[in-house]
Amino acid sequence: MTTELQKVAGTSQVPERETTDSALDRLRALGLKLPVLAGNPYYVDHRAVGESIHISGQLPYKDGELLGQGILGRDVDVETARELARHAVLNCLAAAVQAVGDLERVRIVQMLVFVASTPDFGLQSRVAEAASELLIEVLGENGGHARTAIGVAGLPRVSPVEIQMICTAA
Repeated sequence: MTTELQKVAGTSQVPERETTDSALDRLRALGLKLPVLAGNPYYVDHRAVGESIHISGQLPYKDGELLGQGILGRDVDVETARELARHAVLNCLAAAVQAVGDLERVRIVQMLVFVASTPDFGLQSRVAEAASELLIEVLGENGGHARTAIGVAGLPRVSPVEIQMICTAA
């Protein structure tokens, strides 16, 4: 099954949404909900600077539990990492909603995806695509973004994926 995003891959176009349902409705239709972030005493989940909102790096936590550990190309396969990236980006969206108050107002500007991987692993962008696809499925045009996917030697708590974002209020 080809997604709307795959149909326009390689272009700068973001697929138009044909429905008038809300971002929250689209999230629910996917069987997802925004998590409640646990917070950390040493840093904040987001910081507004002018009109930009910087979202701290988010790991794939769900209900307080890290959903996976390991290194791609050694311990973790691409499909598992893609699912973990979707959870990490949900946590980013939750932080963005804390900042702007409503999912409808979130507009993604840039996403940085860190993938813990072996030196010969080259599919970091494939992992990042799962997060990009979810943003566009939920936010439509407001989910379109610039993106960088980077392979790193390791991440906090041995997580395979960490995502950081910059967004604005639409």
